[in-house]
Amino acid sequence: MKKTAIAVATFFGSGYLPIAPGTWASAFTALIAFLAPWAAAPLLLKAGVTAFIFIIGIPAAAYSEVHFGRHDPHPCVIDEVAGQLVSLWLLPHRAAWYVAAFFLFRIFDIIKPFPVRKSESLPKGLGIMTDDVLAGGYTLAVLLLAQRFLPL
Repeated sequence: MKKTAIAVATFFGSGYLPIAPGTWASAFTALIAFLAPWAAAPLLLKAGVTAFIFIIGIPAAAYSEVHFGRHDPHPCVIDEVAGQLVSLWLLPHRAAWYVAAFFLFRIFDIIKPFPVRKSESLPKGLGIMTDDVLAGGYTLAVLLLAQRFLPL
């Protein structure tokens, strides 16, 4: 069970990449979604997949804190996977939109606008997972507004 929790928390080892593991996990997620293609799936399926990752991510993230001995450890990147997926929910299947979602999500995940930073204080793995899902929501909102004005 412990190995499974760490495999999930590290998104099957991508969290062990030495530089910016969260960025790598976000990039892998956007690439997998683009190749899937995520955009063609019904919104209900996208929400269900994201909810599943969120739900299994909570105990995995909580265990990763014990395993790595610190709050929100760098190898724990399952939160980036869930957040990046949210950012892609309603975007067209075009590389420019997926690249924009990747970069904007990373910015929101790093700067953590209100209430993203506040959500980190939720208990255990819930705080780890929630802040990235909220950052993904901010990203999606900005990109939906941008769709009205940018011909990408």
